[in-house]
Amino acid sequence: MASRTVRLAADTLTREDMGALADWLRTGPRVTMGPLTAEFERRLAAWLDVPHCVMVNSGSSANLLMAQALLEDGRLRNRKVVVPAVSWATTLAPFMQLGFECLLCDAGPDDLGVDPARLEEILRRESPSLLILVHVLGRPNRMEEIRALCGRHGCLIIEDACEALGSEHRGRKAGALSLAGSFSFYFGHHISTVEGGAVAVADPKLHAVLRAVRSHGWSRDVPEPFRSDWRREHGTDEFRELYTFYHAGFNVRPTELNAFLGLRQLERLPEVTAARERNFRLYREALPEFWCQSGEGGPVSSFAYGTFVADRAETARRLAEHGVECRPLVCGSMGRQPFWIRRHGVTALPVADKVHDHGLYLPNHAGLSSEDIAHVADVMRRFARPY
Repeated sequence: MASRTVRLAADTLTREDMGALADWLRTGPRVTMGPLTAEFERRLAAWLDVPHCVMVNSGSSANLLMAQALLEDGRLRNRKVVVPAVSWATTLAPFMQLGFECLLCDAGPDDLGVDPARLEEILRRESPSLLILVHVLGRPNRMEEIRALCGRHGCLIIEDACEALGSEHRGRKAGALSLAGSFSFYFGHHISTVEGGAVAVADPKLHAVLRAVRSHGWSRDVPEPFRSDWRREHGTDEFRELYTFYHAGFNVRPTELNAFLGLRQLERLPEVTAARERNFRLYREALPEFWCQSGEGGPVSSFAYGTFVADRAETARRLAEHGVECRPLVCGSMGRQPFWIRRHGVTALPVADKVHDHGLYLPNHAGLSSEDIAHVADVMRRFARPY
């Protein structure tokens, strides 16, 4: 029997949150998307210091929404997109599903974000119209180099910031460093709305298209003057507009339950961010012989503590024996995932392959104590070999 249990993630929803939700539900409120969703969007946008946020039902849907809205808005000169090899399944999958040619880019050895040198090769060779960045485990990418490269090659940038809520780069928050950024509010993330996500966006026209695509493609949630402009352009009267679909859309709306919980969670976000950053420092001090992420950004709202070990399966077994949950470091390499291999074969990428074979991440959440981290570090030093 393990002397201590250290969970990989902890539910950020408290008994008080659930009690407040139960009390609110007894009042018989509207539970489909409504005013609480709008309030959550306003509050999140203010916290991120962006003009607009669009709440959706998951971070994965947020990525899908960004991809489709960019297509619908006619912003892309082609359907070539650069996707980080070290990312998440639903960073890549929406672009494959929407018929993009996906170009995998290897990771940098320090931050595990996009390697600017490999990115430049792809930009020169393929002339893609879009890059989606992933701030792996909360660490921002090398934004200045990447922006300069993409600017020279006319490539738009969006972000998957689902692991980076609260991280910053030069005073700007991750997810607000590009044309649009996605967030996830799933269990174990920085905040939770049970299921949920959002897109942060500054451009007013793209914001309007995102709102339309979120709900079937109609204009009911679209702000003026875009709604009137679309009606005028298509000769739609007010009654016909009720069932007029200006864009090819989805239904990826959240509920008011998600927004109710999200509003309470936002109040605790600063302390969650600070706790995750503190935990990262404690791990780094306790495990100096093991690799850890480094690079730009600060503060970094660390999603988990990533490292490399020589024998991952044995290390994971030993950690489990001593009550410590762990996981492979994100998805490893997308170039070695079955759904990619079926279409493209195995794509060899040195750093991503190292992550795939030897990457491991350890628990980091706001509920961890310094004693928990000391226990994890002790088990690692006793049973794991650095790679």
